[in-house]
Amino acid sequence: MTSLHADEAFLGHYQLSHDPFAPRVPGFKFFPAQRKPVLGQLHHLARYSQLLLVVTGPLGSGKTLLRQALVASTNKQSVQSVVVSARGAGDAAGVLRQVAQSLDVATAEPNAILKQVVQLGLTGQEVYLLVDDAEQLDESALEALLALAAGTPEGRPHVFLFGESSLIADLEQISGDQELFHVIELQPYEEEETREYLAQRLEGAGAGIELFSAQQISDIHESSDGWPGTINQVARDAMIEAMIASRSAVKRPKMGFTMPKKHVLAISAVVVVAVAAAWLIPGRSKAPTTAGTPTEQAQLPLGKPTPNVEFANSGQPTNLPMVGQPVMRGPLAEEAGGISEGDDGVPVEGSSATPPTVTTTAPPAGVPAGQPAAVAKPTPAPTVATAKPAPVTKPVAPAPAPAAKPAPAAKPAEKPAATVAKAGAAGSGWYGSQPANNFVVQILGTSSEANAQAFVKEQGGEYRYFKKVLNGKPLYVITYGNFSSRAAADSAIKTLPAKVQAGKPWPRTVASVQQELAATR
Repeated sequence: MTSLHADEAFLGHYQLSHDPFAPRVPGFKFFPAQRKPVLGQLHHLARYSQLLLVVTGPLGSGKTLLRQALVASTNKQSVQSVVVSARGAGDAAGVLRQVAQSLDVATAEPNAILKQVVQLGLTGQEVYLLVDDAEQLDESALEALLALAAGTPEGRPHVFLFGESSLIADLEQISGDQELFHVIELQPYEEEETREYLAQRLEGAGAGIELFSAQQISDIHESSDGWPGTINQVARDAMIEAMIASRSAVKRPKMGFTMPKKHVLAISAVVVVAVAAAWLIPGRSKAPTTAGTPTEQAQLPLGKPTPNVEFANSGQPTNLPMVGQPVMRGPLAEEAGGISEGDDGVPVEGSSATPPTVTTTAPPAGVPAGQPAAVAKPTPAPTVATAKPAPVTKPVAPAPAPAAKPAPAAKPAEKPAATVAKAGAAGSGWYGSQPANNFVVQILGTSSEANAQAFVKEQGGEYRYFKKVLNGKPLYVITYGNFSSRAAADSAIKTLPAKVQAGKPWPRTVASVQQELAATR
């Protein structure tokens, strides 16, 4: 396993070097044509505008990638880039402290920071101040950053905020009627850009875009609305769904014959002929009359009592001293009914392939079933040599009867699935106890567990959340419902409140959630 926490089964099934849709893949860079003008606009505004610059987009829209491209495309000799995060330090003191440390300023105050910016300007260096997760900034932090962006007549830093759209309302409330900031809203990928993005992700992991059909690519684009973060989730979900479907088809219990059809027909013909011969051989009616049913008479038509025979689960029978021909029940039953296997290829308990624990007491010839066997004299050799084959051929007649017994073996085949579900429930809560093929609707993700709890409490019903790790930081993902198919999940989305639908919810498999939970542990 690598630091990407990719599931080994997922990687092995598709022969991938790493998870192609992990949030952070080392060396991966995809910058579509539509984002290049945005990058150029940021550089232009940084040079000529006096406003604070805001880049907005939903979670997973590529804001961080754009910020990285902005830093990478600056001239390192003339620009000093300071990158800070509002996650976990969203107040003025936390943000200013990070800025002061990066600029070697002793006092974490706006005036002291501005003086250092002016000093750097005299040496020919500008300062780019870039803030990630800016939607988590509180009012005091926004006011401090607006003050830094305004600067002094001698100099100022170029301040960039990268955050979700909720950031705009907070800035408008502080700015009032003043024009203090400029907003650039990121746009989602077009379908062709989605295809190129998927291809580059897969190629980096040693696969190709041929893993997805044209229809699947269209579905991924439509479900994700073209946002790269959601494309990753939906594409990986589709691959897991296809993997589960292919494995289910391969491991379905075998209920048919395991031999070639022509061999089965030949064996059946031999059995039919043997049965007919047993009933048509002359002198059959002259055979010694014994008590009990024909099945009981045919168990062991031997000349001496036979001891009890016990088969343990180990498949090792006890010694069986027999006289005459052995009874061929086991092989005939297996040929007639086949062998039932569970999902893991192991014979299912109760099927014909599993040695059952059976105790069989066969009475000697002439003794009714259920009565103690009396000591009988061995049959004289001349009598065995005479033309009375009935004692030898009778065991063949009832042999086909046990052939129908393996049929109930299909029911125990469901036991492995139930065992897996129970094990998952113990380790992963509600999500771990649900079928992997089911779907939930992902509503939103938030870095605050309190916010997730409040949302679930407010909506109630089928809303719940789980914790995952994104870029090394906790993320609380809220989901809705539990559906047996993607179509049912899509229909449920249309019935959600308008407030919830505004977040662009999308369906995903329970299997993908279970994998994220496993990676978090």
